[in-house]
Amino acid sequence: MRKPGWMGCGVAAVVCAVVALLSGCTGKEAKAVPAPVVLEFTPAEVVQPASMSLDASIDFSGALVAPGTAVVRAKAPGTLLTLNVAEGSRVKAGQAIGQIDTAELNSRLAERAAAVESARAQLVQADRQHQANIGLAAQKFISETAQEASKSTLDAARAQLQSAQAQLATARLGLRETTLLAPIGGLVSKRQALPGEKLSLEQPVVTIVDLSRLELAGSVGTHEVSRLSAGMPVQVRIEGTSEPVAGRLARIAPAAEPGTRSIGVTVVLDNPRETLRAGQYALARVVLADAAPRLTLPLGAVGSTSGQDHVWVIEKGALIRRSITTGRRDDVRGRIEVLNGLAPEAVVLAARFDNLREGDKAAVVNRPPGPSASASASSPQ
Repeated sequence: MRKPGWMGCGVAAVVCAVVALLSGCTGKEAKAVPAPVVLEFTPAEVVQPASMSLDASIDFSGALVAPGTAVVRAKAPGTLLTLNVAEGSRVKAGQAIGQIDTAELNSRLAERAAAVESARAQLVQADRQHQANIGLAAQKFISETAQEASKSTLDAARAQLQSAQAQLATARLGLRETTLLAPIGGLVSKRQALPGEKLSLEQPVVTIVDLSRLELAGSVGTHEVSRLSAGMPVQVRIEGTSEPVAGRLARIAPAAEPGTRSIGVTVVLDNPRETLRAGQYALARVVLADAAPRLTLPLGAVGSTSGQDHVWVIEKGALIRRSITTGRRDDVRGRIEVLNGLAPEAVVLAARFDNLREGDKAAVVNRPPGPSASASASSPQ
């Protein structure tokens, strides 16, 4: 009798324990599910695409050269007696800078002068003979053939005198050219000869450089040259200087260089104070104005993964990673053009954040975000 009573009590106790256990587990599970975390961003951390013009630029580089460069050469052979300039010396156009020994040229000049006198005497004698032959021929004492022969002798004597006079003039010109003159004003960049050295004809002696105007020779791609034209302003940054120098595009080559797809361009720089030097490396930039407004974003808002640009937008209270196509870029103002993939009214994260997941709840608040609810700015996604 007791046994059934005891078993009934035991079953009731087990049922109560199971119900209590199930009730307790259900309560714990309900407490373990957290509420969704909303990522909060301040107005300074988001941006909307802005419509603005983006100036493009074409860059090219090269070394500065001085187009006004002249080489003083020996126009007469002889020993270099003096050279009055050194490297770095300033000279004026027409200034005497050296002297070649004239002893040999003086001797040659005397020889040419004597040859002229000899030829003149022969001409006088030939003329007298011809005049006499004319009278004799008139009286039939000599034949017309003899008269023509005297005429030929006279012509030959006259030609000989003219040749001797030309050789004398050449000798006098060579004597004048023993004085070395600077053809242009500027600075002596190099001396190729020293006093006492025996010079040959056309041997270089001194190189003079005019630094008042310099040129930068560079090259641009064939896909860019159509946007350039002669006379365009150019900004040139030169090694060793802090501020860019203004120049202008002077010349564009008519054809691409053989074996390449580049076309030569030349920039002219005025250098009246001669603060720049030939050989300095320079970087030129031609700024191309943009007439049409473009949809742009800050450079920091655009990330890239596997070559695909993207941005993070807040749409309907959630984060969405959106792929975009970018175009023109302005590194000076820190803007980049968005060609497609983004609406003008989109709310974009202005910087790149770590630990972002698509679909996370997000909102823009007017107060600083809490440490537990805000995304931390770090490396790009």
